[in-house]
Amino acid sequence: MLERIIQIDQEVFLMFNQGASNAIFDWLLPILRNPFTWAPLYLFLVIFFIKHYGKVGILIVVMTLVNFGISDGVSSHLIKKTVKRVRPCNDETFKQQINLRVRCSGGYSFTSSHATNHFAMAFFWIVLFRRRWKHVFWLGFLWAFMISISQVYVGVHYPLDILFGALLGTGIGVLNGYLFHRFFPNLLTPKQQNTVTTTI
Repeated sequence: MLERIIQIDQEVFLMFNQGASNAIFDWLLPILRNPFTWAPLYLFLVIFFIKHYGKVGILIVVMTLVNFGISDGVSSHLIKKTVKRVRPCNDETFKQQINLRVRCSGGYSFTSSHATNHFAMAFFWIVLFRRRWKHVFWLGFLWAFMISISQVYVGVHYPLDILFGALLGTGIGVLNGYLFHRFFPNLLTPKQQNTVTTTI
């Protein structure tokens, strides 16, 4: 059963890594999965949270970093080192079949930390702000999804690495978001909500 699952995973990988090849994806997707691409967004969010929420904004930034640290620790240091799945671009029996569009990391493949971390951040913010910004779910989900699926296209992760990383990250982000609301239920007050909504 496991061998069949791995075979299907590799087939789906090749469908996207090779079958979806085009000049636009070759240019765009490596950019999307590059963490430096999103540095301006992260800086904007830090300034936005602090400017509009003050001390609460600082707490949101700190909790975002804590959320990221948890997701990265679970994915990179717990699951990857336990499962030890080789990346497609490092698999001696498979790597000749793939289109590798970025440098291949020496780390393990399952779960994708890109997927885990970005879905964790996205769903942490979704839980915090879903009642204030009506488009936060789709914006957050699509942002995390595009970064994650790019990992398959460039040749460094299998689809199941992405799927389980996304599920793991979603669970971590949702849990931390609800814990934030539980332990700090009155920090995001209606007055603050209305002010931010009006400003946006």
